[in-house]
Amino acid sequence: MNFSADHRTYWKLAAVTMIWGGTFVAGRYLAASVDPLLAASLRFVAASLALLLFMAFARIPLVFPSPTQWLRLALLGFCGIYVYNLCFFYGLQSINASRASLIVALNPAVIGLASWLLFKERFSRAKGFGIALCLGGAATVIVSRNPQLLQGSAQAWRGDLLIFGCVLGWGVYSLCSRGLNHSLGPLQTVTWSILLGTAMLVVTTLATGRLTVAGLSAIHSPQVFSLLYLGVLGSALAYIGYYDGLRRIGATRAGVFIALNPLTAVVCGALLLDEPLTWPMLGGGAVILLGIYLCNKPLAQARVKGI
Repeated sequence: MNFSADHRTYWKLAAVTMIWGGTFVAGRYLAASVDPLLAASLRFVAASLALLLFMAFARIPLVFPSPTQWLRLALLGFCGIYVYNLCFFYGLQSINASRASLIVALNPAVIGLASWLLFKERFSRAKGFGIALCLGGAATVIVSRNPQLLQGSAQAWRGDLLIFGCVLGWGVYSLCSRGLNHSLGPLQTVTWSILLGTAMLVVTTLATGRLTVAGLSAIHSPQVFSLLYLGVLGSALAYIGYYDGLRRIGATRAGVFIALNPLTAVVCGALLLDEPLTWPMLGGGAVILLGIYLCNKPLAQARVKGI
């Protein structure tokens, strides 16, 4: 891959994480009025329909996986869709979106460490320092936006633990896609993992009796828009872009872009809701961008030089 192709990948991952920055707000809004399990199921029913419609209009056939690929896709669906979203929606019942995004900002460190331990992915000092800067910058942005979030409530530890479950689930979803991304491609891998994860969520919802008239009656126009944002943009579109980035530049380098989530939320708040932008927020954002640069620039330069 050439240097310009890397830049296109960086812009794509930045756009993906900006979309994800809004999922915490939409998820928190849904968690306040819709049963978490029902919300997770509806989110991925929307994502599944969006993916299948896109493939139908684009005339892209759905490839039938091999037995080994089925097992790996089921693992991705279980960890990245089923577990992640149960932890996401139940966690947001106990803690606010800012506190949740602070915990999810640990993703780059978890993915980077796991890539180094499990796959012997190169982990230079610059990359380690870049990840540390991303974590510090994200924490600065989030805490500056909501200084009270670190206090929490008496039951906040449950929400914290559940949101950290999102981090672990996403780590598996990022790292275990390596072979599938190359053999099936990002679109097929994302589509099958979402279809399998959706089936798990729907079966659980039906088995536990959460699909009720009362539950569905709580869904009005604002909740529908939140579900469409989470399902179509935050899942179907964003997951494909993220998996393509993983295939092109690796899990650690792609994972650091997740640190842009809180920065995106702050910028959107300033543009759409007239929320204030403070110097600590801007400083934290600059530190995040520097961390992403340090994680990605050395290897990009090496490829240009033919190293």
